[in-house]
Amino acid sequence: MSRISVRGFAVASATAVTAVGSVVGVASGSTAETNNAETTATDLTLLADIPTGQQARVQTASLTQQANVQALAADATAKKDAEADARKKAARLAVEKKEAAEKAAKEAKEREEAEKEAASRDASRDASDFTVQSSYSISQIQSMAAQMVPSGQFQCFSNIVDHESDWNYTAVNPSSGAYGLFQALPGSKMSSVGSDWQTNPATQIQWGLNYMNERYGSPCEAWSFWQANNWY
Repeated sequence: MSRISVRGFAVASATAVTAVGSVVGVASGSTAETNNAETTATDLTLLADIPTGQQARVQTASLTQQANVQALAADATAKKDAEADARKKAARLAVEKKEAAEKAAKEAKEREEAEKEAASRDASRDASDFTVQSSYSISQIQSMAAQMVPSGQFQCFSNIVDHESDWNYTAVNPSSGAYGLFQALPGSKMSSVGSDWQTNPATQIQWGLNYMNERYGSPCEAWSFWQANNWY
């Protein structure tokens, strides 16, 4: 290798090292400026010994190295910025999703409460609206219940009566003494609605509906509890 090519290689290498050192120093906050200055001075001395034609090529190689190093540094910075932006965006989306979920839950609860209130108002008749009879068939009792219980709650109401008494308003549990359509224990609880609780299924229906609404919120919620526990 000739003296010119050796010196040219040395200049290109030294200059590239200087460029790398400068970029790394800036990125890390290094203060090694003195070493960079000394290296640059050495580069200039070596470069002065090289013919003009060779100097141009050496300078081009050095600038190319510097440009590559600077491009890498710029890419690293851009990547960090992009990652930071992505984290901020993800955090913002998480907050928005949480707020949306909370809003949806609140609206669902409000709808449920409104439906319960509306269902409660749907019951157009009460026990006093029915003529007292000496006896009642199952179909008559079911018809009364259908007129007293909100339509959207009737099936759940009916399911409970099916399991408790099979629509027998005089049914008595031989073990506990529970009485009537809903097997109230004691049966005298139903006197809160009417003194004829033993003989009037309308009175029992009114009491049973009140009980389910007050204790569980609705007949369907009472039925859900019954299914899980076999009592209500």
